[in-house]
Amino acid sequence: MKRHLFASKSMFTSRFLRIRSSIGALAVAAATLVGAMSVSTPAKAQEIQLTGPLAGAPATRRLRMYREGRLELAIGPGFTLLDEYQRTIFVAGRVQYNVFDWLGFGVFGGFGAASLSTDLTDKINTTAPRTDRTAINLDRNGGSFSDQTGKLKWMAAPQVSFSPFRGKLALFKALFVDTDLYIHAGAAFVGVSERGDCGAGTCATSFGTKTRVAVAPTFGLGLTLYASSLVSINIEYRAFPFSWNRSGFDEKGGGPGGGFPDDQINSSDRTFKFNQMVFVGAGFSFPKPKVSD
Repeated sequence: MKRHLFASKSMFTSRFLRIRSSIGALAVAAATLVGAMSVSTPAKAQEIQLTGPLAGAPATRRLRMYREGRLELAIGPGFTLLDEYQRTIFVAGRVQYNVFDWLGFGVFGGFGAASLSTDLTDKINTTAPRTDRTAINLDRNGGSFSDQTGKLKWMAAPQVSFSPFRGKLALFKALFVDTDLYIHAGAAFVGVSERGDCGAGTCATSFGTKTRVAVAPTFGLGLTLYASSLVSINIEYRAFPFSWNRSGFDEKGGGPGGGFPDDQINSSDRTFKFNQMVFVGAGFSFPKPKVSD
């Protein structure tokens, strides 16, 4: 009985070794095949020859060139954004000549038609104490705080416009309008009205404003909707950051680093503001637009 079990065990071991050897050989063969298939071969490009009516055709046909070689005039209101003390409503406009469909040179400008006091200005005017300690910042004689706050009077900004994207905008899935997105950048010359300079001992009786010209970079982007070949609608965002004294307060000029009040009103009291506005205008372009082949 023991001899029979020993023979069976030997036979089973022999068969197991033969199976393991076969599996090993198959694994080696599979690895060799995968390696042969993974050997890189030179890439070959296949040239596709277009035939029929599309052979040699341009990417687009009958493209209306709304900008190239045209003079554009736009006029409309502009509204300043995120103002602390005074909101300014501009009557603004733009004159631009487009050398190419994607590049134009022009001037944006306007004047401040109205200044509207913010809620903060109204609260300071009605609730802020007017004592000897605040006399340099607020008129003790009852003068309106809004009279000393800074205001934007006018703006002129030569600029370059770059229009990299154009297409169609669908309104209510029924009306399709030709549209382009443009980026503009240039230099802004801004007429700023702010509290005039005064020295120690005289500021408590001097709250009048003076106008100066501030120079700042200007940049932003806009969207043009072409209602027809001659008329368009412009929606434009513009930033023109610079420093100015918007409150008319004595904020800086004294102490370590000049960061404390010094009982004077001058240029050291100006603080940086990222001025912003939105312009919405109706545009008129001449002559009629060219149409590509």
